[in-house]
Amino acid sequence: MVREPWELSFLAEPRELAALRRVVRLHLKLWGLSRQREAVQLCVSELVTQVIRKAGAGTLTTLRLAMRGTCVRIEVISPRSRARLKCSPGPLDAERERSLMVVGGLAERRGVLTDAGRETRWCEIATDLTTAHGHSGGARVTRAETMIAFCGAVALPCAVNASRLAVARAKDAVIDVMVDLMRWADAHGYDADDVLDAAQARFEMGL
Repeated sequence: MVREPWELSFLAEPRELAALRRVVRLHLKLWGLSRQREAVQLCVSELVTQVIRKAGAGTLTTLRLAMRGTCVRIEVISPRSRARLKCSPGPLDAERERSLMVVGGLAERRGVLTDAGRETRWCEIATDLTTAHGHSGGARVTRAETMIAFCGAVALPCAVNASRLAVARAKDAVIDVMVDLMRWADAHGYDADDVLDAAQARFEMGL
């Protein structure tokens, strides 16, 4: 699975946060990274909220998601704020500290880059991938991919004369294979229910 960098420009408004979370959720599903959904959504909300507090509501902002190694990198890019720092702590300072703690608790790395009149708030969320464009899901997905490759190389199954015990074990094996395939579908961004419905339809049509 190739996970290309993706970005979206928007106006940083509190009312836009829910829509941003939905878009991020759908994009991570397409990337097969549903396990990281909550962490990424929360970090996006916090980073955008930081832009609203520092640069002001309505600031033109860009959200960018990309793979950095096996981590999901989140970047929130906005014009550089010229606001002066407060001399004494206040409610906004406490909120900023809380926001930084939330992001810091979820991310492997985080920071702020400033250049050419803009600021990029970023963080990286760890995944269970072994490569940036590999799959997640562990041994079951690996087995499913091996089985798919094997099935493509075998024209017809061999006939088996089996006892009742062997048939019961074979049934368990078939169920295990089906679970593997559902894991594979989820890991590659497909809806497992849709895949099962399509399989059932083809089965009933004798295809």
